[in-house]
Amino acid sequence: MSTQVNASSQSEIHKLKYEPDGSFKRPESSFRSMIEKGGKFEPDKDRYHLFVSYACPWAHRTLIVRKLKGLDDIIPVSIVSPRLGPDGWPFALVDEYPGATVDPLYGSRHVKDLYFRADLNYTGRFTVPILWDKKTHTIVNNESSEIIRIFNTAFNDFLPDNKKVLDFYPEDSRPKIDELNEWIYSGINNGVYRAGLAITQEEYLKAVREVFESLDRVEKILEGKEYLLGDKLTEADIRLYVTIVRFDPVYHGHFKCNLRSIRDGYPKIDRWARKLYWTNAVFKDTTDFDHIKTHYYWSHTIINPNRIVPVGPEPDIRPL
Repeated sequence: MSTQVNASSQSEIHKLKYEPDGSFKRPESSFRSMIEKGGKFEPDKDRYHLFVSYACPWAHRTLIVRKLKGLDDIIPVSIVSPRLGPDGWPFALVDEYPGATVDPLYGSRHVKDLYFRADLNYTGRFTVPILWDKKTHTIVNNESSEIIRIFNTAFNDFLPDNKKVLDFYPEDSRPKIDELNEWIYSGINNGVYRAGLAITQEEYLKAVREVFESLDRVEKILEGKEYLLGDKLTEADIRLYVTIVRFDPVYHGHFKCNLRSIRDGYPKIDRWARKLYWTNAVFKDTTDFDHIKTHYYWSHTIINPNRIVPVGPEPDIRPL
């Protein structure tokens, strides 16, 4: 199913809506159902499909948890091209970028086709990730923070014991994880976007200062710790990692978050991220620096009109 509807206002980065003060406000996700026993969307093998971009940090969260939990054979995945254009995220059918795949379900040309298949009158943005239900042919959820919690527990009945016991949002740690997530999202995950996409100097300065104040706070938290909560990997680490691994290659230059780099300004954060990348294959295997750099520098023509993708930094991430 493809559509000829002119939906560029839902696709193009320079048509994002801004507040009167020039600040960027991220819109809410539109599809917020859960997968649960007895509900509309029951847990099942190969009923669901995940659509993602390697470039997108929000989608990257879902790829990490999917692989950590061993859901590869339960929830297949499709990867879009990193070159987001006027029609949004394209599949390989339109843009045969290395690593991009086709939509095996419907042969969609763009992610927007999935949104209009789910709702012909959809007026929101065409974002990834998308958790799709093949039984009812609709979107279950397009909010990454909820998808990773679905992956964390919903399919445990289909998993071996060594995967079933993995819990990245353990009940006894939820208040602390929620507290970390709240200010890390505002100051870092979304903070880099608020800085990079601001259209006034005042809003840029406000956002970029919050980014580095929040990074300073994380640096102190990681003193003497392997993970944010001590010796256990949680969703708070996963949610932070996807921004930190993109920081030096993209956010430092492209989004003007250049007070300090991670590698030269935050030794504890830098070591924490490098340990995740180099000692846990899931983090390395789901991190594609080519897709990341190409997406931001090629797609954001409002910031980089000539679409020149820089060669540095070298290396993308330093060895341990």
